[in-house]
This record gives sequence, C-alpha cells and structure tokens, in this order.
Amino acid sequence: MIYTRESVMALIEEKEKLEQKLEELWEVLKTNNLGMIESVVDSEGYPRSDIDVYQVRHARHQIKCLQNDHTAILHCIEEGLAVVLNPSNAENLDPNGTNDSLPAPMLEPFARVDHVFLGSPANMAGLQENDLLTKFGSVTSDNFRTMANVSQVVQHSVNSPLQVVVSRNEQCVTLSLIPRQWSGRGLLGCNIIPIERLDR
Repeated sequence: MIYTRESVMALIEEKEKLEQKLEELWEVLKTNNLGMIESVVDSEGYPRSDIDVYQVRHARHQIKCLQNDHTAILHCIEEGLAVVLNPSNAENLDPNGTNDSLPAPMLEPFARVDHVFLGSPANMAGLQENDLLTKFGSVTSDNFRTMANVSQVVQHSVNSPLQVVVSRNEQCVTLSLIPRQWSGRGLLGCNIIPIERLDR
C-alpha cells in the first residue's frame, strides 16, 4: 500500500469511527450487566429472562469482529505514519523482502504483560499476554524502578495516545495505547508484572 498524509488521516478517522462503534456495543453489554464471557442461559439451559439475549449475542459478535479490524487498522496507521514522517522508511516496507534492512536495536525489557482483558484499552491497542515491555511512554529499562513509574505515565496520559514498544516472539512491535475509563477496572485493562534483574 502506498501511504500519503491524506490516506493516513483517513485511516485515523476510520479508527475513531470503529472505536465509537465499539463503545456503543460495550454500552449494550453494560446495560445488560454483562461482559464478553457470562452465560446468556439459565441453570436449566433456557435463555435468561433478565437480559436481551439476541442483543447481547449480536453485540459480542460485533465486538470480536471490530476488535480484529481495529488491530489491523492500527498496524496500517503505524506503517503509514512511519512513511509520512520519514519517507525514507518507505523502502523498508517492501512486502517481498528484497530491501531487507538491519532490524532496529532491541531495548531491554523491564516488565511483562501477564493478562489482557477483552474489550479493554490494552486489548484494543493490540497488547497480548506475554508481551515484554521495552518502552512504555517515557519509561524504559534505564529509568524503571517500580510499577509506580508505569502508573505515573498512565495517570498523565489519560485519553491521550501513549507509545508502547514490546518484544513479541523476538520481534519489536510498536503500539499506540490510550489509557481511559472502560467497562472494567483500571485505565488499561491488563496486568503488568516487573521482570527481575540481577543488577536491581
């Protein structure tokens, strides 16, 4: 795909529409006091009378589909921004691998994603369990001391995009995470645990 400033802006606009739609679908589940995994049938196997079963099933299906679309569009935006902000990067996006370049130096990980809740900001940003955090906003292994460092960055970045770099299957992956209120606990919707280092 050839990226231009206009095409990237269109992708960002599409991403915002997707997020708005996801918010509306989560509101449907919230209205029924449900998340993504609770049963919609009673102990005898009949549809529950206290919820709109069709509405809930439809919303859950839509959420799963849109989350996949959201992850894909984030990836495109990330690639597009890299090209628009630095046109020389375009040659590094050769799909056939004929312009193989040296990989970017990998930062040392300081924490690991232990769990990601479905529908959370972390989930929508593309974070996955066992991702190793190498950069979280301004936090890297050089200045990380405790999880309070991460918490401070989260508090200062509510409703604003935060750059998160993770090591996944020995690949460096850059994500855009927006800490915000959602239907679950916290502003991220994931568990992060520090990695012990011998020199710490």
